[in-house]
Amino acid sequence: MYPPPYAPQDTRSLATQVSSVMKRVYIKMTLGLLVTAFISMWASQSYDYMMFIAQNRWAVWGLLLVELGIVFGVSAGINKLSSPVASLLFYVFAVVNGLMLAPIFIIYTEASIAKTFFITAGTFGAMSVYGFFTNRDLSRMGSLLFMALIGLIIASVVNMFMHSDTMSWIISFAGVLIFVGLTAWDTQQIKRLAQMSPEASNGRLATLGALTLYLDFINLFLYLLRFFGASRD
Repeated sequence: MYPPPYAPQDTRSLATQVSSVMKRVYIKMTLGLLVTAFISMWASQSYDYMMFIAQNRWAVWGLLLVELGIVFGVSAGINKLSSPVASLLFYVFAVVNGLMLAPIFIIYTEASIAKTFFITAGTFGAMSVYGFFTNRDLSRMGSLLFMALIGLIIASVVNMFMHSDTMSWIISFAGVLIFVGLTAWDTQQIKRLAQMSPEASNGRLATLGALTLYLDFINLFLYLLRFFGASRD
């Protein structure tokens, strides 16, 4: 998936490379979140768009397929893509996800969305800092979290047919715990890859890292919104 491991010999050089990659990861991720937020707010205020989405379920599935295609395309083809192309795909994903998230501005109040966003930012920031600085190997935790994520996806699909409120709350609680843990694990993985990868791959690694943490943030936000979001009804 990545270029052959390459470890700089000089400790200062290694620290500089890691710092450079992580800075680019967080900047790109933040820009992606801003793009998503602006597109989502704009789309939610478009009567024509919201009516189109409400009346055409195939459009929602189409947007979802585009998102999945970009995620798998960037992840699987990161070594074949140039850094500008990978970045472009990331921002396209941010735009499409903004279109997908537009309905939350119809369902929840702006104040509760903003409150949930700041709660998410604080939680995400704390766990990402922990993942970066901890000396504990989180690999085993990452494997467990990945299996839990698969279970969460299966439970979510099943509940689409069951329509159980109790199951929905359990899924939301589990989702928060899973993505809190994944934030720390993914941060540690990105840091390790930055230590092992050649400098030439920094741009592509930063894009993949930004996409990974972006997904952690968005999913954590959506699950927390289930608890802190105030309905307009």
